Amino acid sequence: MDFAADWSLRPNGEELEAEALLLGLLAEPECRAAVMLARVGVDISVVRKRWTSLAHHAPSEEGKRLHKPFSNDVVNSLQLASGLLTKLPQPRELATEHILLGLASAGHDVSIWLRERGIDPDLLAGEIEKLHGSPLEEPGECWEEVSENSRGPSAPDYCDGNINANTAWQSSPVPILRVIDAAANRAREGMRVVEDYARMVLDDRHLTELCKQFRHEMADGLASLSLHRLLASRETQFDVGTTLGLPSEARRENLRDVLRANFSRLQEALRTLEEYGKLLDDKLYSSAKRLRYDSYTLQRALEITDASIERLARARLYILIDGRDSPEEFERLARSLIEAGVDALQLRDKRLGDRELLARARLLAAATRDSEALSIVNDRPDLAVLSGADGVHVGQDELTVKDARRIVGPDALVGVSTHTIEQARRAVLDGADYIGVGPVFPSETKRFEHFPGIELVRAVSEEMRLPAFAIGGINRTNVAEVMAAGAARVVVGGAIVSADDPAAATEEMSSIIKM
Repeated sequence: MDFAADWSLRPNGEELEAEALLLGLLAEPECRAAVMLARVGVDISVVRKRWTSLAHHAPSEEGKRLHKPFSNDVVNSLQLASGLLTKLPQPRELATEHILLGLASAGHDVSIWLRERGIDPDLLAGEIEKLHGSPLEEPGECWEEVSENSRGPSAPDYCDGNINANTAWQSSPVPILRVIDAAANRAREGMRVVEDYARMVLDDRHLTELCKQFRHEMADGLASLSLHRLLASRETQFDVGTTLGLPSEARRENLRDVLRANFSRLQEALRTLEEYGKLLDDKLYSSAKRLRYDSYTLQRALEITDASIERLARARLYILIDGRDSPEEFERLARSLIEAGVDALQLRDKRLGDRELLARARLLAAATRDSEALSIVNDRPDLAVLSGADGVHVGQDELTVKDARRIVGPDALVGVSTHTIEQARRAVLDGADYIGVGPVFPSETKRFEHFPGIELVRAVSEEMRLPAFAIGGINRTNVAEVMAAGAARVVVGGAIVSADDPAAATEEMSSIIKM
């Protein structure tokens, strides 16, 4: 433990992480875990090459090693390892091979890597049983070999009834445990595929973090399961389901098919855990139910982000226009901007009455219908529907994305203004198709007391891939600064519509942002 406590992925090194625990197992080359790892070519150098950010961070005070709290990944791994500690021949202790099995059986990054390197939890469990003898039927006592000091304040209570108490787990029939084991495996596997999609297909840090958080919460929900009983009940070689399948299961037409198939896999597995959990464990049942509902929201966020990236791929220049002094002047302006290459036009006018505003919206929708430009109505989803516009844009003080979506339906675009990174994150989960980010600079068309500025543009561009339009005081003299902060899309108002030649100003701005 001392060796492991001196290493961390993070400079502060406040928690004992799974990666550091793996190094600790390798620090004693003669221990059983190190020998088992050596058989598949894993040593300290290989681990440090895999996790290059692992660095030596020895505590300034010697006593801090003993009080270093465990990370969630370590807690989950040790909970799994503790499930093996039924009454074994004396002297009883948690050996390094038990810890290795816990690390290999969980759902975190170290677990996946160990299994990829050849540490098979089933084979390892069999080897451990040969070493220590078969466990007795009665549940074991608490894990006594880990002292209070070394466990740390974040470590689980291994006397907890969910692990060693005489619960339904101790008398559950093998078929139920087989169902639970298979469903838990399917859920973990499906979630890993989903996370890889967010991470490497969408390249979206925010969604990847949400997936990782979901995966850890799922591991917490499964932590009460006795790994030994699940492994003892597992039967893959003679499972009738392994030889069954449909031709469609071997095909995927595109990347989105992969995402949807694995969300279905995840959700079906969680439903199985929820239903069979009712027979065994309240924590398993309630956790699976909550996670199943959370997965629906997560799926919407990933799929809408994916679809919006495709739908708005060419939408770079978004212009705000008011209703002008007459319908004829408005229509001339809209059509000239469309011909000049604008990608989206938003009708925003606080002066006009509803009838006049609807008439302008219909003119805008008609003008964009035969072009690639999009027509958006500000704040009024009802008028967007009546006019046949492509979508609606709402602010933080107007209708919510949820309410706007109920009015415009599933096919229209719903955009929302965001002024903080928290609002941008919420918009992703709320199902927005795109966001406005700003105000970046003071604007002539709208007054703001606070300007999040370039820093918000940079934060959003680094964290999420949902189409985001920088807005607020942007013109040809500062647009390069906005783009340098990571913005690929901009909203422009007065700098174009108030220009002597709006069409020429549109062409100039378009050429700058589409270079």
